[in-house]
Amino acid sequence: MHVFSKVQIFSPIVTNHGEIIFDLLGRNFVQRTENHSVAHVLIPPDKASLLHYHPEAEESYYILKGKARILIGDEEATVAPGEIILIPPGKSHKIFNVSEDNLEFLVICVPAWEPNNTVLLE
Repeated sequence: MHVFSKVQIFSPIVTNHGEIIFDLLGRNFVQRTENHSVAHVLIPPDKASLLHYHPEAEESYYILKGKARILIGDEEATVAPGEIILIPPGKSHKIFNVSEDNLEFLVICVPAWEPNNTVLLE
C-alpha cells in the first residue's frame, strides 16, 4: 500500500509569481505515476498563476479554500470551495486568488504532469 502525506515533501516548488506547489503524486515523485498526477497548490492573496496551457494533459482544479477567478480560453468564472474546474488539453488558463487568505486547490492531470507539457503564454 502506498500512503503519502504532504508533510513528506520537504521542498515545494515556489514560483517567482507566488504559487507554492506540493507535488503529491506524479512523474517527479518517489512513487512514480505515469497516468495521472496530483498537486496541492497555494496561491497567496492578490497573486495568480501565469497564463499557460498543456498540449496533452487534461487538468482539473478542485477548490479547497478561498475564492478564485479562473480564465479558460475566453471564458471566465468565479469558483469557491467544493467546486471543480475541467481544463481541456490545449486551452489557455490562469487562476487568480480573489480572497483575503491563501487560495488552496488540488490539481489533477491526466496524463501525469511534466514540465515539457506546459507552454507559458506570459
